[in-house]
This record gives sequence, structure tokens and C-alpha cells, in this order.
Amino acid sequence: MFCSTTYKNISYKSVQNHSPKPAVYDKEKLKSVIRRYDTDGDGNLSRKELKKAFKELGATAPGWRAIRALCHADKNRDGFISEEELANLVHYAAQRGYVL
Repeated sequence: MFCSTTYKNISYKSVQNHSPKPAVYDKEKLKSVIRRYDTDGDGNLSRKELKKAFKELGATAPGWRAIRALCHADKNRDGFISEEELANLVHYAAQRGYVL
């Protein structure tokens, strides 16, 4: 889905020097920030909702970060982050510097 077809023309080198701003979120705070962006209340986070969440977290390219988050955290490849996949998303965000 997003990982291999839609965004082939995005070069990792073109955005790798744009690190997120240092953040002071612990994992529980990060979960709470991300959950706020489930605007339709369906219990799943779409790419659009993830983009808004990463924008609040200070990502320089929040759309790109949302796509990469889906590639890493969306284990069933349905295009959404479910409650069960939220831990994967928090782990991904933590690896990128969004937590202490």
C-alpha cells in the first residue's frame, strides 16, 4: 500500500536532515496526544489523522512521517492504526525522538 507503491518518488535523503524538534513526551503522554486525533471516533487513526498528530508533535514533514508511521505500525495493512497497533506507533515515534 503506501510503503511500496504510492510514494516511490519520495527520497529518504531529501528529508533525512529534517529531524523532529526535541520533545519532552513520555510514552503515555504521546499515546494521549495521538489518540486525540481520532477525530471521527472510530477507534482507528487514518493517514490524515496521523498527519495532524505528527504536525502537533513538531514533525518537519508530517505527511511523510504519517506515511512512514503507517508502514511501520500498521501490521494488518488496512491503512489505519487500530488500538491494538497503537503500541507499534508509539514505539516508532519513540525511535524517531518524540519521547524522552
